[in-house]
Amino acid sequence: MVDLRSDTVTRPTAAMRQAMAEAEVGDDVFGEDPTVRRLEERVAELLGKEAGLFVPSGVMGNQIALRVHTRPGDEVVVAERSHLYHYEAGAPAALWGVQLRPVGDASGVLTAADVAGVVQGANDWEARTRLVCVENTVNKAGGVAVPSAAVAPVAEAARAHGLALHLDGARLWNAAVALGETPAGLAAPFDTVTVCLSKGLGAPVGSVLAGSAETIRHARRARKLLGGGMRQSGVLAAAALVALDDFERDGHALVRADHARARRLADAVEQAGLALVRPPDTNIVLFETPEPAAEAVAGLEAAGVRTVPFGPHAVRATLHRDVDDAGLDRAVAALSERYQDRAHVANKSDVTPGVSPT
Repeated sequence: MVDLRSDTVTRPTAAMRQAMAEAEVGDDVFGEDPTVRRLEERVAELLGKEAGLFVPSGVMGNQIALRVHTRPGDEVVVAERSHLYHYEAGAPAALWGVQLRPVGDASGVLTAADVAGVVQGANDWEARTRLVCVENTVNKAGGVAVPSAAVAPVAEAARAHGLALHLDGARLWNAAVALGETPAGLAAPFDTVTVCLSKGLGAPVGSVLAGSAETIRHARRARKLLGGGMRQSGVLAAAALVALDDFERDGHALVRADHARARRLADAVEQAGLALVRPPDTNIVLFETPEPAAEAVAGLEAAGVRTVPFGPHAVRATLHRDVDDAGLDRAVAALSERYQDRAHVANKSDVTPGVSPT
């Protein structure tokens, strides 16, 4: 079975397992786990921030960021295609009493005009706009990588209105490689950044929230409030450190290979007579199907390829380090066989939420 549901399905490598078995640990809630400290410091340095906080998931990292930047009754500006809006179970309202203001178009990329056009709070009857969140890459837009040049005017507009900035960088590693930029450069305009270690990098568990030392001090308390203190979590941090080593080795070769395979799969999609929602920038291939997406996913799985529905007639396939060239060849063959007699499908630009949040 070739599993293209998400880059979260990877299994820890032998090197990761060995590092986990040998990890030096302590009680992280007391700040005594040296392996966790190394991971937090390393990720913070990679992102150009003062400090980091290891958390179980990217959703928790994003929600902690909302906690430290907002208060109940505030409003947060997000792209309409954002993970925060579609795939975090209404947590901003349920946990913190804040509302999201989704703006923008199907590209998932915010503009300065999007932000400036919705800032409010001068009147007593308005929610107070406090924060702008940007996602990079944009999962629901097909893994689009957002360059620094596109983020800069958004950040300028936010600062002009006294707003804080948070980056949901779940796949920031993929964006950096695709754009030829550094993670620190992409993170530079933001007060806080969440990066996932279990997606593009292939670690088994965890994310890091990075920001100023003072912000992370408050974030640590919010993590405790959410039950995210993990005690001897150095066994998890050790695997993440190996994943970072792998990322930095050989010119980010593993991530580059995922992107190259995604382009090959996208070519196969088009050769099978299907329409891409957009050509892949990174490791995500989003395409449309003539039959309902659930039916397409079931048919591909029967042929040995697992994907996820990402709309009524949209399917997502995600490349990752556990899919090699032979696995990709099997996926290409399954697509070709299933759709060999199908006519080309007209493009349907509206992709609505599917069953997978990752």
